Amino acid sequence: MAASELIQDDSVHVPVEPSATSSNSPTQAHPQMVANGNLNRHATPPPADSHDGKSRGKGSGGLSSLLKQNQLINSLSSRLQRHCDYVKISVEEERANRLPNEWWKTGVAFLYALFNLIFTTVIITVVHERVPDKSVSPPLPDKFFDYVDRVPWAFTVTEANGLILVGLWFIQWLFLKHKAIIGRRCFFLIGTLYMYRCVTMYITTLPVPGKHMVCAPKLYNDSTGKIWRIFRLISGGGLSLTGSHLMCGDFLYSGHTVMLTLSYLFIKEYSPRWMWWYHWLCWILSASGVICILVGHEHYSIDVVIGYFATTRIFWWYHTMANTQELRRSPNNYLSRTWWNPAFNFLEGNVQTTVPLVFMSPLALLCSCRQSYRMVEAGRDE
Repeated sequence: MAASELIQDDSVHVPVEPSATSSNSPTQAHPQMVANGNLNRHATPPPADSHDGKSRGKGSGGLSSLLKQNQLINSLSSRLQRHCDYVKISVEEERANRLPNEWWKTGVAFLYALFNLIFTTVIITVVHERVPDKSVSPPLPDKFFDYVDRVPWAFTVTEANGLILVGLWFIQWLFLKHKAIIGRRCFFLIGTLYMYRCVTMYITTLPVPGKHMVCAPKLYNDSTGKIWRIFRLISGGGLSLTGSHLMCGDFLYSGHTVMLTLSYLFIKEYSPRWMWWYHWLCWILSASGVICILVGHEHYSIDVVIGYFATTRIFWWYHTMANTQELRRSPNNYLSRTWWNPAFNFLEGNVQTTVPLVFMSPLALLCSCRQSYRMVEAGRDE
């Protein structure tokens, strides 16, 4: 209904109360306005000048016009409210917790990574028995080895840099608020990369990359000796620094390259962008560690290239799917055709937004640890 019709249909009557006043009366009854625009009928009328009849006439006419406008506005507003059609739009309420911790899923991812790491030591023990002798199969030609002579201490630098990067990432992870989500991402990628490594090591056994390498004697059918070698490799973390890595055959691809690259990627992804100096320091540690693998002639160049390629691609694919909600629901998402997509949906199914970079203070971290300890103690008492 048009506004003009509403105004015409609603006749406005201004009630006028009779008052007996003479020309010599010092006051005249005038309704007053208050802050909300309504009339104050019980207010005391303001004093008027009895000698200024012309001004009083103008004031009375202006007040009457104001009263009429006020009545018209109120009538128009009430008519519009009665005739307007209101459409109720139902909006789905946003979930209260879009980033659930779900520590039990993190535990599943940890067991997945642990299983593949242990399985890697088993495969190394099996492959070691198939490595050809250096006198029978000399090292394969490698372009990097043709130009760079071996430096004996280079591989020690690689493992030292790897330990520093893993330590930095672990400390950084402890102070993250959403450490459960980020932790299961890290565990899943570690487990998947080492599972790939088991496949490539087993199907193709390369000769040693240098004659300087000393391999442990082969045990052949000695199952007990192989089991002890597996335990020794696990206890020493598979590092040459600990003297636990005496077996050969784990060349394609490089596990040291995986850890150096993956640690740097997680450090950079889950740290503020303004910490560029921290990113550069970690990048130098990672890049120099990878180069020292080749300088020490501990891996072929192809081992390092494939290790870097596999690590970066699976990291970027996983985080692209995790940080893009529309991509998960898209029918044209070809990344969902990966074999690990069901595992991804299991781990990231309830994560409905990008994980923000929120760090906890040391005091908050201590309180959180105390609360977790009390929950465990309460569970034991029950």
